[in-house]
Formats: sequence, C-alpha cells, structure tokens
Amino acid sequence: MAAISIEQEAMTLLDFTQKPNIALLDEVVNCFYGTVGSQQQMAQRVLTQFKEHPESWSRVDAILEYSINQQTKYFALQILENLIRTRWKALPREQCEGIKKYIVGLIIKLSSGDPAQQMQEKVFLGKLNVILVQIVKKEWPHNWPTFISDIVGASKTSEPLCTNNMAVLKLLSEEVFDFSAGQMTQVKSKHLKDNMCNEFSQIFQLCSFVMDNSQSIPLVRATLETLLKFLNWIPLGYIFETKLVSTFIYRFLTVPAFRNVTLKCLTEIAGIQSNSQYSEQLLVMFSLVMIQLKQMLPLSTNIKEAYKNGQDDEQNFIQNLALFLCTFLKEHAAIIEQKPELQNNLLEALHFLVLISEVHEKEIFKICLEYWNYLSAELYRENPFSSSQSALLLVQAVPPRRQLYLPILPKVRVVMISRMAKPEEVLVVENEQGEAVREFMKDTDAINMYKSMRETLVYLTHLDYADTERIMTEKLYKQVDGSEWSWRNLNTLCWAIGSISGAFHEEDEKRFLVTVIKELLGMVEQKRGKDNKAIIASDIMYVVGQYPRFLRAHWKFLKTVVNKLFEFMHELHDGVQDMACDTFIKIAQKCRRHFVQVQPMEVMPFIEEVLNNIRAIICDLQPHHVHTFYEAVGYMIQAQVDPVVQERLIEKYMSLPNEIWDSIIARATSDLQVLQDHEMIKQLGHILKTNVRACTAVGHPFVIQLGRIYLDMLNVYKVLSENISTAVALNGELVTKQPLIASMRTVKKETLKLISCWVSKSQDPGMVREHFLPPLLDAILGDYRRNVPGAREPEVLSTVTAIVERLESSATDDVPPILDSLFQCTLEMINKDLEEFPEHRINFFRMLYAIAANCFESLLQVPAPQFKLLMDAFVWGFKHTMRNVAEIGQDILLVLLQKFAMHLSGTQFFQTYLLDLMQHVFSVLTDTSHAGSHTMYATILATMFSLVEDNKIGAPLYDATTVQAANNTVYVQQYVAELLKQAFPHLNIAQIKVFVEGLFSLNMDISQFKDHLRDFLVQIKEFSGDDPSDLYLEEREGQLRQAAEEKRKQQLTVPGIINPHDRPDDMQE
Repeated sequence: MAAISIEQEAMTLLDFTQKPNIALLDEVVNCFYGTVGSQQQMAQRVLTQFKEHPESWSRVDAILEYSINQQTKYFALQILENLIRTRWKALPREQCEGIKKYIVGLIIKLSSGDPAQQMQEKVFLGKLNVILVQIVKKEWPHNWPTFISDIVGASKTSEPLCTNNMAVLKLLSEEVFDFSAGQMTQVKSKHLKDNMCNEFSQIFQLCSFVMDNSQSIPLVRATLETLLKFLNWIPLGYIFETKLVSTFIYRFLTVPAFRNVTLKCLTEIAGIQSNSQYSEQLLVMFSLVMIQLKQMLPLSTNIKEAYKNGQDDEQNFIQNLALFLCTFLKEHAAIIEQKPELQNNLLEALHFLVLISEVHEKEIFKICLEYWNYLSAELYRENPFSSSQSALLLVQAVPPRRQLYLPILPKVRVVMISRMAKPEEVLVVENEQGEAVREFMKDTDAINMYKSMRETLVYLTHLDYADTERIMTEKLYKQVDGSEWSWRNLNTLCWAIGSISGAFHEEDEKRFLVTVIKELLGMVEQKRGKDNKAIIASDIMYVVGQYPRFLRAHWKFLKTVVNKLFEFMHELHDGVQDMACDTFIKIAQKCRRHFVQVQPMEVMPFIEEVLNNIRAIICDLQPHHVHTFYEAVGYMIQAQVDPVVQERLIEKYMSLPNEIWDSIIARATSDLQVLQDHEMIKQLGHILKTNVRACTAVGHPFVIQLGRIYLDMLNVYKVLSENISTAVALNGELVTKQPLIASMRTVKKETLKLISCWVSKSQDPGMVREHFLPPLLDAILGDYRRNVPGAREPEVLSTVTAIVERLESSATDDVPPILDSLFQCTLEMINKDLEEFPEHRINFFRMLYAIAANCFESLLQVPAPQFKLLMDAFVWGFKHTMRNVAEIGQDILLVLLQKFAMHLSGTQFFQTYLLDLMQHVFSVLTDTSHAGSHTMYATILATMFSLVEDNKIGAPLYDATTVQAANNTVYVQQYVAELLKQAFPHLNIAQIKVFVEGLFSLNMDISQFKDHLRDFLVQIKEFSGDDPSDLYLEEREGQLRQAAEEKRKQQLTVPGIINPHDRPDDMQE
C-alpha cells in the first residue's frame, strides 16, 4: 500500500500546473539510483515521463537552484540539452535569451567562486559548458554575433573564469571541426568553420597573453590544451609568423607540468603537410626541440629502464616523444636529408626512436613500428629487388639516401627480430604459468602486429641481406649454445626467420635455411622435456611451412619435412598435432604437384606412399585432425592431371571412410534400428565431414566418390528426417537438443554441405541438373516443409542457393517448386520478430537474392498474389536491424530495380510497387534503429529517382483522371514532399522543397546524393520553428541549381539522352 501511495505522490511531479516540488523530485531520483526492483521501475517510469513532457525544460532553473542532489541536477541538464538539440528554434525568442543568460550566469558564478567548491562542482561545470556550446552552435553568429568578443572580454576579468572559458573554446572547436559530420548540415558546418577562422585573431591574442603573463598552472595548461585543438585548422600564419613555436619550446617544453601537452602541440605542428613557404621554420623548430630534448633526456639514457621505473607522467612523455619524432620524420625527413648540417640531428632522432622501440609497451611500439615500416618501404622503393643475381655475390653502389640511414638500420633489424610478434599459424604458446600449451583464442591484435612487423622486416632484409642473415645466424647459435636460450627468444627468432620467406635470393635462401633447419632439428634431439620439444617442434613447423619455394626446389628436404610432420601427428602434447596438420595442409597446397609426380631416385609418387600408410599416419589423430589431413591429401590428388590415374587415387583415398560407410549402410538396409544407434550416427557424421573436406580440395573430380554414396546418403537423410519428426511428435520440440537427435541433425547438415560444396565446384551444370538435382529436391523439399520449425535445417536454404548460383538461368524451371516448399514456411518462422532463427533468416534472404539475380524470369511466372508476398518479404529483408540481413535485403531491391528497368514487364511493376518501395526506403532511412548501408540506400533512391526522371517507366505512376500532374517527375516530387510533410510536420516547406529538388538534381553523383540525404537526416532531428536562417537554404538551393545545370550540360553532350522536345535546338520552326 505504501508503494502505491509513493507512486501516486511521485506522479504529482507530472502536473505542470502546480508549483515544482524539488524535494520530491530529489526523492524519486534517489529511489532510481539507490533501490532495485519495483521501486526503481516506478522511479524510472516517473522520470522518463517527466523528461519527455514538453514543459519539463521550464523546471530546469528551479531544479538547479533548489535541488540538493547532484544526480537531480544532471537530470535537469539532460532535459535542457535535449531541448537545445531538438526544439531550440521552436522556442519564442525571449525564452531562448532567458535560457542563454541563465546558463552563462551560472557558469560565471561557478567558475569564479571558491576553488574548493570549483573542485566539487567540476563535473557539473563541465556539463554546463557542453550545454553552452550547444546553444552557441544554434545562436552564433546570427543571434549572438558578439559571442567570441564576449568570451574573450570575460576571460580578462578573472583567471578562474578564463580557465573555464578555455575549456568552452576547446569544446566549440571539437564540435565544429572534429564532430560536425552527421550533427550539422554541410553548409552550416562550413559557415561555423569560416566564422571561427575569421574571428580567431581575438582568441589567439588571449592565448598569447595568458602564455606570456600568467603564473597559474591550471590556466596555462587549459590554454595549451585549447591551442592543441586549434592547431589543426587555424591559418598557418598564426603558427609560423608569430613567436608561438618558440614560446612552446623555450617556455613550456622543459617544464614537467606542461611538457606533455606542449609535445602534443609540437606533434600537431609537425603533422602539417610540408610547404616550401614554411619549411625553414619547421627545420628551426626541429633543431630547437632536439637541443632541449638532449638536455632533458641524454642520448646515453636507457629509455627501456627509464620507462619501466617512471611515473605515469614520465611514461606519457616517452609515448608523446615517439609520436612527435615519428610524425616529424614522416612528414619532413626529406627536407632534413638535404641539409648536411642537420643530418646529425636526424641520426640522433632516429637513435632516440630505436631506444623507444625497445620499451615493453605495445602501444608505444606500434607508434615506432609504423614509422620503421614507412621508412624501410621508402628506402626500398628507391632501389627495388633484383632477381637476376645473388645479393651476396653482387657488390652494388649504395644509393646516397640509403647511405645516410646505414648506421641506424642494423639496430632496427635487431629490434624487429627480437620483438617479432606471433604469427597466426603458431598454435603452441607459453601461458602465464610458463607452460607450453595450445592457444584457443586468436589474438587479432598480435596477428595485425605480426603482419606489419613482417612487412617491415622484409623491406629491411632487401636493404641488406647479409646483415639480416648475420643477426639471425648469431642469434640462432646463441640458442644452440644455450647462452640466450629461452622459449621467447627462440620463438621470436623463428617467427622472424619464417616472416622473411621470399626476401632472399633463392641460392642465399637455400644456404641459410639448410643451416636453420639443421640446427633446429639438432635442438629437438638435444633438449629434454616435453614442453621444450613442443616449442621447438612448433617453431620448425612454422619455419618450414613458410618456405614452399625452397621445399619445391629440394624434393629430399620436402619429403623429410613431411615425414617429420607425420611423426608430430603421433605427438600427444597440446597443440602439436594441430600445428602438424595445419602445416601439412599449407605444404600440400603450395607443393601439390610434387607429390603426384615420380621424383628422382623414387619408384612411385609420394601420394602412393601416403595412401598406402594412411591408417598408420592418422591412427592417433582426433576426428577434426583427420578432416584436415584428408583435405591436405585432397589438394595433392587435385594436382594429378591424368583423369584415369586421378580416379584411381580418389578410390584409394576414400577407401577407409567408404569401408565404414558400406558396413553401416549394409546393416541399416537389413535393420533400420541401426540408424537409431548414437555411435553409428556419430560415425556417419564423421565420415560425411571427411567427405566435405575432401571435396573442398579435390573439386569437380570428386563426383566419382559423391556418385558412389549419393543415393544411399539421401536415403539416410530421409530416414533420419522421419526419426527426428517422430521424436518431436512424441516429445516436443525440445527433443532436438538431445545428443542423439543433435547427431542425426549433424548428418543431415553435413549431407547438405557436401552437396553444396560439390555443386559450387562442379564444371558440368548439365550433369548437376539431370542427375543430382531431381533426387535431391525430392529428399529435401517436402521434408523441410513438413518438419517443425526447430527441426528444419538452414543448410537446405544454402544448398538451394548454391544450386541456383551454379546453374544460373538453367535453374529457372526449378525455382517455382523450390519457392512452393521453402518460401511460406520459412517466412512464417522469421516474420514474428527480427532475431529468432538467425541462420534461417540470413540463408533465406541469400536464397531470394540468388533467385532474383540468376533466375529473374522465374519471378515473372509467380502469380500476382504470391508475387505480392515475395515483395513484402524483400521489404521485410531491408527493414531488419541485423546488419548482414538488411544489406542482403538492399541488394535484392537494387537488383530488382535494375532487372525490371530493362524488362518489358517493368512498367507494370513500377506502377504497382515503385511509390510503395520509395516510402519503405524513406521510413527505414529515417529510423535510427535500422541497419543497412547508408551508401546502398543512397544508391537505391538515386536509381529510383533516375528511373522517374529519365522516363524509364513508360506510363504514369498516378491516375491521370483524378490527379493533375504534367509528368511522373512532377508527380513524384509532389508525392515525396507530401509524404515527408506528414512524417515530419516540424520541417518547414522550404526545407522539404530543397531536399526534394536535390533528390533529382544530385542522383547522378552517389557521393553528393549521400551527403544530401545525411543533411536531411540532421534536419529531421530538430524543430526548425519560424527562423530557418541558419539552415542556409538559399545557399543550398543555389548549389542544387548549379548541380542541375552541370548535369544537364553533361546530358546534352550525349546524343539521344535528352527528349528531343526538351532539347534547345539551334533552329526552331
């Protein structure tokens, strides 16, 4: 009862005819943040209704004045911020002025008060600043032309107020220059940017005055942080034609309190594109920074240790220094290289970067790595790789620019080799307890870093092969003699060796690799302990897997390596079998031909040996390893060009799985109960997975194996379907989660995957259609339709997709029965919501896209009522909030528009559906909850408006007896304008007119069309009121007129594009 009375009391807050009860509001807010369950839900309901009430903003001043709860004050500011963003222009002018004065007064009061109170109110003041900036974006310059001079003038009255005003200016700069896309229309954004540039001199004078005269650390820091935001857009004269740079360097760079923000400012300046006008000033800046830097951080400093032992501020300084040096050298190294007197500075800067590259902090290393990648690529491109002769035999003149960097490059190589990131292929890793274990989660960050480091090391190797080989060989011998032995050191060395595959000349690569593998194989024998052997084994496998060129050229070595992999397949240490199988498949793909040819000194191709010993090789492997193994052998068989030999190999290759398959089928033929045995079903699933992987590798020739088991497989499919249906009928849909039923479904799924896989690789569509399609459709279509939703396999839909994509238009006659069986029942599964049955959902729309793109004619055979259902489904597709489904829906719509535009039945289609489709696309485009690609919506709408404008429809889209319109273009303009007026009554007529004109004049240029849509999406978020001045509609209209004229000029150059009655003829009768 008490809860009801509290709720009733709380609801009185929503009566805006009463005086505001701020104490009660505080209680409700406390209830929301401090309770759980029904009380919290009640508080949430009341606060949401309060916030959404159109008069709630009128209570903000009272809440801020009298509330004793900080959370309530934030709640009030949220209300105010929402008002400013969406309804500001709809407010009477005096109310706007009142709110503006109130916020400015509150900010002045808080920022000029007692320092202790300022610290308490810091977050609250920050929120007020955000609100002030939102007001400024609406008011300046039209209704508040003196804003910049006001804020600069106020800043001179007190240091605390000046500190806060710097924060306001910084926020304004961010809003206008960094975050304006999608928040403001392009024209408005441009006007605000122009105004800021025009009035910047006042702000600059204020900042200079503070930097020259203030002793207040908070004020100077705020000023530097504000300048940091300005530096990427202010006119360059303010940077290079004033004393700004020297003030940064001499006054602030060496002061611990300011050095980080100062270094960020200098980095921003360093990032300015080289301009011959200011190159001298940039060089002076670099020299002065280097002088100060060597005083703060002598070249002999061990930066790695300094970082490890440093405070946060000192660690940030090293990161900022890396950013400064990398940015400056990337942009301006070319002008330093031309000045002999500055080359020493350049080498010192590079030395600092090498020292910073040794710091054990990933983010800092990434900064340095990006620069080393850039530098090594630049130096390489000047004098690229020559494949004609061994680099070690060739004495070449070193290009002068490379000569300059020679002292530093060996140090960079050492850093890259000793810090090499882990490649994706390596599965045996060291865990936190120091044990060698199998890695289960892919570290995407490490994989990306490896790619970047690999590229850098390849360039560095090309710059000096001998030096790379020297460093790697020395490190290898230190592993062998134990002086630097550790898992990490061996790993990074082997990952580095593997990463430069192809960078050496072939002869040098052979000599180097023979040494490496010989030493590593020696270490496997020499080291004791399973973990040590597992790590070395994983490194050997990675290295050999990376050098297919070497393996192809040296058969004996290749054979030895593969036999070693077969040995590792019996090694039960975590991860070793995985890596052995993965390396085997990589080698099989890259060296496939060599395994099916008789090699020198051999009596038969190696594939025969593998097939003869297949049982012994795979006896210790897990099922998923066996599948990988079969795929690898499949790649070898696929390389056999003699079809007779290939056929014999496939029979031998599949004999082991076929043996088990035949025995199960024979038993099932005499007793169907066998197909209720869980162990048997699991074996069938395992055999089919093996077939799928084999088919993936062998491709079309796998038809001999598929034909052998095809009809039996479909019969098993039917029997298992009946078993599943019976189980569901007896025990309900939950039974599909039981292990036996789940295994039966796996057999069905793998059957469909095998067929899809072979069909997509088949080279004979006629054979697919005649021999494989009829029994398949007979087995799967009726079964799918009859089954309960939870027992329907989404792979049925993907198999049909594969068939349609492979057979293309020859599948046209098969589409109607496919749609009859699959369309309605799948649609009923997915049209209740936007999330359930995600696999069916995406496969369903992929199937519809395949049909629309490949068998368009089949859609024309669908009766009108069913076609309407199809169209509803297409619309349902792009209305999804799941991005991948929405994007397929968009693709379907675009392909339909394009196909119908070129077809005789297009006129009827467009008359029936075009305006409806247009309405649906606009409703999705203007609804923020929907996914889909903005570019694709722009393309679809541009296509629609082009069809109308170019008169491709061929008949009126309106009833000429009741509607007055000159043509389709005029009618569609009226229709869209009316549609938008009803959907967005807060927009004014001028806004809608400009938008609709743009839909026609910009539809030839998707980029401009997309920006035009984006501007409209910004406008619909706010009520414009009676003052559209800051929308700059006249300016936008001028731009659209110009675009329309340009488009017409372009069309006039192509004979026949423009209707003869619309052409301006030279002579008129």
